[in-house]
Amino acid sequence: MKHVALVLAVVVSAWGGQGVANAAVDPTPTTTSTTIASTTTTVAVSTFAVPKNSGNGRRIVYSNRQLRVWVINRSGEVIRTFLVSGQRGQPKKGSYVVKNQSVSSFSQELEGVKFRFMTRFAIGRNGGNIGFHEIPTKNGVPLQTEAELGTFLGSGCLRSSTADAKFIYDWAKPGTAVVVVP
Repeated sequence: MKHVALVLAVVVSAWGGQGVANAAVDPTPTTTSTTIASTTTTVAVSTFAVPKNSGNGRRIVYSNRQLRVWVINRSGEVIRTFLVSGQRGQPKKGSYVVKNQSVSSFSQELEGVKFRFMTRFAIGRNGGNIGFHEIPTKNGVPLQTEAELGTFLGSGCLRSSTADAKFIYDWAKPGTAVVVVP
C-alpha cells in the first residue's frame, strides 16, 4: 500500500502593533518525490526568492519590506533565510560591509537593554550602529518573542532568533557584503 504525504511550509506573518505593509511574498513551490520500499512521499517546499538587484557572490541580503534575510554563499546559493524585526526604512537601501562584531553588546540609547552576537554594518538616522543581533533583553526580559519576528519592532537594528544571530556572527566577518533592498 502506498502512502502519500504532502508537506507545505507556510509562513504566517504576525500582525503586531505597527503591522507589516506590502510584505506579501509569493513563494515558489517545488515538489520532490522519493520512493522507499512501497512508500511514496511528496514534499512541497516553499522557497523565498532572493530579491532582484541584490548583488552577486557571497553576501547577506536584507529586505526591509519583507523583514527577511538571505545568507548567500560564493556560488550564489541561499544557505539560510529567516525573518527579523527592524524599523521601517532602516537602514537605507544600499550596499554595506560588515564593520565589526561583538559577542555581547548594549544599547547606548535604551538603558538596561542588552543583546548578543552583534554584527554591525551601517549607521542609522540617529548616528547609532545598525547590525544583526539576537532579540534584546531589558533587565533580563526579552523585548519581543520569536513569534513576533517579521514585524516592525525595534529602533534600527535587525533582531533575530539567537540561532540566526549566532549564525550571522559566525558566518560573516568584517568586510562581508550586506545588501539592503526595500
